Amino acid sequence: MKKSNRRIENTAMYKAILALKTEEECRKFMEDLCSITEIMAMEQRFEVAKLLNEGLIYNAIMDQTGASSAIISRVNRSLQYGAGGYGIVFDRLKEAEESAGEEKE
Repeated sequence: MKKSNRRIENTAMYKAILALKTEEECRKFMEDLCSITEIMAMEQRFEVAKLLNEGLIYNAIMDQTGASSAIISRVNRSLQYGAGGYGIVFDRLKEAEESAGEEKE
């Protein structure tokens, strides 16, 4: 039996995340939901994903983030063969950055 088949999907948490409106609300929710160690691990993985997406090599990412090569490799697999979540987020962040730049002009 595949791992994903054993897991019962609970959409309530994802709906709760979508209900958050500010970065501060998100931070508070994550602090209540996760341990500090879990938050730090997710932040590190996200930073690794950003750097991989920017084209940095493993050694530079290890130096910059302190992530192990195993973590970098795992994140890289997600970027290459995952569900596409990182790509969605990176595209949306880029759009928001571009919109913010246009509003300043």
